[in-house]
Amino acid sequence: MANIEFNGKTYEMDGDGFMIHPEEWTKELAAAIAKEDGIQELSENHWKIIECIRANYEEKGIAPMVRTICKTSGLKLKEIYDLFPTGPARGACRVAGLPKPEGCV
Repeated sequence: MANIEFNGKTYEMDGDGFMIHPEEWTKELAAAIAKEDGIQELSENHWKIIECIRANYEEKGIAPMVRTICKTSGLKLKEIYDLFPTGPARGACRVAGLPKPEGCV
């Protein structure tokens, strides 16, 4: 995937569409990335997941395990897949502006 142009700024992405510099992430950019993934609008439940992922990354430097996302957000795994059809690693972490999680294929 190519870099993303948004609001007059270019954001570097890796070959799979994950941010190279997650510190540049904004909520507005998240909405633009989500639209690229077919998510037209980010709901309150989307934001619960995104905020959980961002908080874990900022604290520990890695994406949280799916189990942690479910526990923190109060959502079941099926609900997370309904919100992010490409899954918590590929979809949610990408929208949350993280680099590609280890083990993500």
